[in-house]
Amino acid sequence: MLTPWRLFLWQMAFYHIAKASLCLDGQDIFATVRENSPTGEFIANLSINGDLGSNSIRLCLTGVDADWFYLEGRTIRLNSSLSKALDREVLGSVLIAALTCYEDETIRSRYRILVEILNENDNMPHFLEDTIQPRYISELMGVNSMAFTVKAKDADEDKIAYMTDKSSVSDFREALFCFQPKGPKVIFNGCLSVNLNVTQPDASYFRIDLPNSGMVILDKPLDFETNSQLLVVIHAVEMNTKEKYSTTATVTVNVLDGDDQYPQFLPCLPVSEDGDHTICTNPVYTVNITETDEDIVLYFSPGPIHAEDGDKDIQTPLVYSILSGDDDGRFTIVPQTGEITLKHRVENRLQTPSRTLRIMAAQVNDPKKYSVTTALVHVISENHFAPYFNKTIYKGFLIENSSPATLVTTYGNRVLVVQAIDGDFRDGINPKIHYTLQPMTGRYKPYDITQDGIVIAKTDRLRAFDRHILEVIATDEESGEVAHSSVDIEVLQRGQPVPRSPFGEERLFGDMNAGMAGGIAGLVLIVAITTLFIFLWLIKRRRERQDPAERGAIALGKNPNVEAMTPTSPRHDL
Repeated sequence: MLTPWRLFLWQMAFYHIAKASLCLDGQDIFATVRENSPTGEFIANLSINGDLGSNSIRLCLTGVDADWFYLEGRTIRLNSSLSKALDREVLGSVLIAALTCYEDETIRSRYRILVEILNENDNMPHFLEDTIQPRYISELMGVNSMAFTVKAKDADEDKIAYMTDKSSVSDFREALFCFQPKGPKVIFNGCLSVNLNVTQPDASYFRIDLPNSGMVILDKPLDFETNSQLLVVIHAVEMNTKEKYSTTATVTVNVLDGDDQYPQFLPCLPVSEDGDHTICTNPVYTVNITETDEDIVLYFSPGPIHAEDGDKDIQTPLVYSILSGDDDGRFTIVPQTGEITLKHRVENRLQTPSRTLRIMAAQVNDPKKYSVTTALVHVISENHFAPYFNKTIYKGFLIENSSPATLVTTYGNRVLVVQAIDGDFRDGINPKIHYTLQPMTGRYKPYDITQDGIVIAKTDRLRAFDRHILEVIATDEESGEVAHSSVDIEVLQRGQPVPRSPFGEERLFGDMNAGMAGGIAGLVLIVAITTLFIFLWLIKRRRERQDPAERGAIALGKNPNVEAMTPTSPRHDL
């Protein structure tokens, strides 16, 4: 039998046991929630026995992630907002909190809350900046070698595949981009039409064999001289998602010049062009010397003799040498500059009127890379006198005629011969004189001149009373010296006689009878024709007898080694 005291103690114990049971029957909570879920999203229901409405029972959420939840009766819900999105990539994969049950301010029980955040594909891949920086690759890199590696990451840890953009057509294409809400991160919802300019010819130089590796392989040879900079567009695409989000990066590949070109003598003489490639031939350098020249530096045309490494960004130093034609040391070359010196004079230009030198320029660091050109040395006679005309103005006449061409005549109806005199020749006739007429205005040129100094006119294009003044230029093809004169040509009417003399001697015949005047005129004409034929025959014979010893070989341009001497007065020993 219980005593009153024992009964009291038993009642008190039973009271506390019954009261404590209000926080019992709970358990740890394990739940899941999708990333970017909205506020109020259901997490879990509580299984505590107590009446949460009584004043004696109080529940409290604690722990590092407790602010992500709130209680609504016996339900735990997500506490998110537009400014506080549930982002798995920021928070991690699990939220951890605790549910504490208080009874009269006394902790009766504590349960763990573990909520796994389920991943949503709400992030696009992005390239690591250090893997898409400009690259520098030698043009000598072998095909099928790894050029560089790119790397992209996806915050959702999706698998990434890489590919190069092989587009080779430049055009504008319309693309439609649509956006759908994927949680609080998305701030735009709708579609946008965009014009894209697609152009990627440089991608043909590269390929990606293993899509997951990001290794970019060289697919065809590089050429610095053709293209020193390439732009390669690379895509990174999600492999294991239905959205297949992707990102794009443009990698700049700077091609470094490699030592793959041979030296080239300048100036370049193009023979063909293939795109950005220009195929050149080496020039032939020429210079004139005389028998008296000795211990002088030769200045060639085009000049100076100079070569450059074909690899413009490397410019390897070159060394010059004479392969053949140095004539036992008569010609020497400075290896570093290519400057050629004539050490000893040429004794007999008639025996060897010209010399041919074979010049080689080779790379100092690789003699197998070389180029060879030709230098021609012409030996000419000394030039003391410049050519000159014995008249400043030659007078010429034409009779209006329908024939295609005729010779321009002068006084007395003699053939007009424009002749330059050169004091370096006994007879004054320089066979290397070249005559030209200064072009008249317009495309049509009614006059031409032969190398004998005879002026020819296209008569059918001329009209009576026309008058033309032409400039005649005589050029010494060996020395390059020139002389100038003029020709004043009048076109006469049919039947109009050609003046016999510039001094009016024809007036003397005006007092004679017609028969006598006609006889004298006929005689003068016969004498003039005979004299002309004899004159032309003499010119021809003199040229045929022209001793090559009196002049040198053909020269190209004025001889820089010969000082032209122009006499103060013409020679009279012709």
